[in-house]
Amino acid sequence: MTQDRRGGGRRAKVGRGGGGIAQLPWQHVENPYPPMQLLDEERMERLHDTSMRILSELGIRVMSERVMDLFAAAGAIVDRESKTIRIDESLVTEALRTVPSSFTLTSRNPGKQVHLGGNSLVFGLVAGPPNVHDRINGRRQGNLADYQNFIRLAHHFNAIHIIGNQVVAPMELPANSRHLDTYYANLTLSDLSFHCTAIGRQRAMDGINMMAIARGISVEEMRASPGVTTIISINSPRLFDDAMAEGLIAMAEHGQPVTVTPFTLMGAMTPVTLAAALCQQNAEALFGVVLTQLVNPGTPVMYGAFTSNVDMKSGAPAFGTPENAKANIIAGQLARRYHLPYRTSNANASNVVDLQAAYETEMATWGAVLGGANLIYHAAGWLEGGLTASYEKLVLDVEILQNMMEFLRPLPFQEDDLGFEAIKSVPAGGHFFGAEHTMSRYTSAFYQPMLSNWQNHGAWQEAGGKDALERATELWQQALHDYEEPVMDASVREELDAYVARRREEIAADPEG
Repeated sequence: MTQDRRGGGRRAKVGRGGGGIAQLPWQHVENPYPPMQLLDEERMERLHDTSMRILSELGIRVMSERVMDLFAAAGAIVDRESKTIRIDESLVTEALRTVPSSFTLTSRNPGKQVHLGGNSLVFGLVAGPPNVHDRINGRRQGNLADYQNFIRLAHHFNAIHIIGNQVVAPMELPANSRHLDTYYANLTLSDLSFHCTAIGRQRAMDGINMMAIARGISVEEMRASPGVTTIISINSPRLFDDAMAEGLIAMAEHGQPVTVTPFTLMGAMTPVTLAAALCQQNAEALFGVVLTQLVNPGTPVMYGAFTSNVDMKSGAPAFGTPENAKANIIAGQLARRYHLPYRTSNANASNVVDLQAAYETEMATWGAVLGGANLIYHAAGWLEGGLTASYEKLVLDVEILQNMMEFLRPLPFQEDDLGFEAIKSVPAGGHFFGAEHTMSRYTSAFYQPMLSNWQNHGAWQEAGGKDALERATELWQQALHDYEEPVMDASVREELDAYVARRREEIAADPEG
């Protein structure tokens, strides 16, 4: 089993039978419905005003001299002794004038470019866990072989549109160069765009350079046609570290999109009330937005939200809660107020792929969609509060995402859809199973699930009586079996190989470089 699981790629196609996993085609998803409004204009104004007070009276602590220089030149109050920057609303307003309200990311496959903004909705792969789990091999430390398999799965399942920052950390590799291995896997095993690691300048630059090579264009040309993005995490409460600042600056200088996401957990990193958490989240996010425009006006920026609560009994993070869903919706209102594309997540806190994992993910997904999210990050594979990337959870999430895609599909409403003639053709008390209207549509009338089983109990038992978790295991195995590596020009692969080899040597010679 382990050998089959780790094989993937072209070798996995040997001996493959016919028929693949039934799934929706790769598509651009749009949300045609008006976003939900939880706060009226008066409360939105109070939230905004309190955020401005946080920025102007309390400020944000930064660990970067470069950032302090940029804000000082823009007229902010910079206290270099305490490393605190205070800004007034005019700086925020000026920055928001130059931020695009939407942007497009183009991967090495132009047919899979994604649009972020407006009513577009993009789903991202889980990012960042140090551990990985499946029912066959159990829970284990992250490694490159599993990383590569998750990229294969992201490429195979059409509901996943973008790769996150290190879906699982390959812990056996040197921390200062493992990003080269993960970027290489992203670019060779899939044709999707991806999130760069923004811990320091050079990791961001490696992602930019490698995507440019894969696309056959220059880094300068990528300024006008972004291909990678990143997420900048604010260390809530109100701390912006040096490495993240350098990553943000590198991305902004080269016109690559940045998402500024405070990690705000009520009761831990913010006050315990949702209103206070949103005020702090908003202030921290806007501070990062201003920084991108001070570096390079016009840099695409997403308003990032990751606000939830902790378990007040243990202090552990909780996700998929009512408070988390409300935060997802209100953060969307804030993003639209500032005309910014909106990123959020649909996380869960379950330790295993079970009912809790399903209902918390579903709750958070609805909050994100009702809030008008443009990017749902960690949308497939997140488990254990983000500490584990799960094969089975990825399959469960793809089913949830496909259900949401079908829910968002506009309702056909032509004359034949209204069905008057079909109703007329069946006598009262009859049935529509054999009606022409039914027979002409029976293969495509309803969403066909990938994971759900709709057999009656007897038929289900005869087929093996497998529950959803067992079926999910079979599905990810089949997906790896069916996976086909996207074609890459030999000269492009050679150039990527050469770039990675050169950078390894440079990092070995200068580990801080």
